[in-house]
Amino acid sequence: MAHLTLLQNFIDGEFVECTTYIDSYDPSTGEVWAKIPDSGEPEVNAAVDAATKAFTVWSKTPVQERSRIMMKIAEILESRLDEFAKAESRDQGKPVWLAKAVDIPRAVHNMRSFATSILHEVNKSTVLDAMDAVNYTLRQPVGVAGLISPWNLPMYLLTFKIAPAIASGNTVVAKPSEMTSVTAWMFCKVLQEAGLPKGVINFVFGVGPRAGEAIVKHPGVPLVSFTGGTATAKRLRMTAAPFSKKLSLELGGKNPAVIFSDCDLQKCIDTTIRSSFMNQGEICLCTSRIYVQKDLYLTFLEKFIEATKKLIVGNPKESSTFCGALISKEHLAKVKGYVTLAEKEGATIQTGKEELNLSTENKNGYFMRPTVITDISDDSPCMKEEIFGPVTCVVPFNTEDEAVRRANDVQYGLCATVWTSNASTLHRVSRQLQAGTVWANCWLVRDLNMPFGGTKESGVGREGNFDSMDFFTEQKTICVKL
Repeated sequence: MAHLTLLQNFIDGEFVECTTYIDSYDPSTGEVWAKIPDSGEPEVNAAVDAATKAFTVWSKTPVQERSRIMMKIAEILESRLDEFAKAESRDQGKPVWLAKAVDIPRAVHNMRSFATSILHEVNKSTVLDAMDAVNYTLRQPVGVAGLISPWNLPMYLLTFKIAPAIASGNTVVAKPSEMTSVTAWMFCKVLQEAGLPKGVINFVFGVGPRAGEAIVKHPGVPLVSFTGGTATAKRLRMTAAPFSKKLSLELGGKNPAVIFSDCDLQKCIDTTIRSSFMNQGEICLCTSRIYVQKDLYLTFLEKFIEATKKLIVGNPKESSTFCGALISKEHLAKVKGYVTLAEKEGATIQTGKEELNLSTENKNGYFMRPTVITDISDDSPCMKEEIFGPVTCVVPFNTEDEAVRRANDVQYGLCATVWTSNASTLHRVSRQLQAGTVWANCWLVRDLNMPFGGTKESGVGREGNFDSMDFFTEQKTICVKL
């Protein structure tokens, strides 16, 4: 058996052994490559105690010092780009080049952005001349933040939460997904090296029903930020409700692309290939429903299928690989199950059923070809439910009103894309789409100055942007009688 990486919890600035462990698999080989602590209430209680103690000092630490430490964290993380990218690829199954180009650089960017933004916070004030008084507001940290992050973008989304939390003066108890915990454990060593005070950030590894639930129901954790599935979020809401906790939920999506016949076709196809299949389709912002105006439909479909067939699926270590492995055997079966169901319903599987040409090293990995489905009903589960894999459905539409109505006819509202050369159409349709983010003639262009989050069953609150400082702080109004 190959050498296994043994993880420890990170509590009060120290690595702490756990009594029981669970297996973590390399998705590209199907083999166990790490052992993850199977933490529960005792470990969570210890982490919350450490974070509560650290909050007393960290919340009063000058913003300049908090900023300096965060910048040091970013510097060390950036210096270990290759190491973290390779670990994340092995943890999650994505190509190494993608982790190097997107995931780890974005984690560095998250830390730096919030480290600098806190230096420029401005409070509001008003003068009541008639009452001879001044009112002003303060942003104050809330306390211990429970941060639960998903498996698809392990470092990217983890730092979406950690950066604004500690920048605001809160302390943290974090639980990454048990399927992708290795990079978070490596990050703990970066925190030590950067000189982060003990207890400011604590990591408790384990599964949601034990470690995650223990965090959510702990009375000493007044705010919880969760990114993950809608079903889990329902349980989380019920658990947190008796405590009146602040909740930020970034959940699933069933994201549409609305493509008009006057679009820049080649740019549209190139980008929609990425938006549909990047990271094996395991991004909450991926496009899974493509509505194409009828007079462009056949031309678009032909070129889109041709481009999809050229995508290379295989070893994440190879620079030519576009799609790596899905996260687990169970998830692969789930995604393939949706395709099988669509076929039984009478839909056409245009591409994706071809045999994979995998090396001996990867023959037991969880790989799947990008799949394009047509001739499918709007009522099909493939058009209504989040699949979270390399599967997208392409259907025609006639009118603008029809496209908007069909695009909005799901329980989710995370993001959407619109493709057109007509500025009036672009703005009119974008305003009508029920989504927290609408990209016009692009995809995944993110500015941390802008709010990010979903509508409907895609969540509440805004994450990973400067507006999220509102979540990690309480605004207090002070009235001074002159």
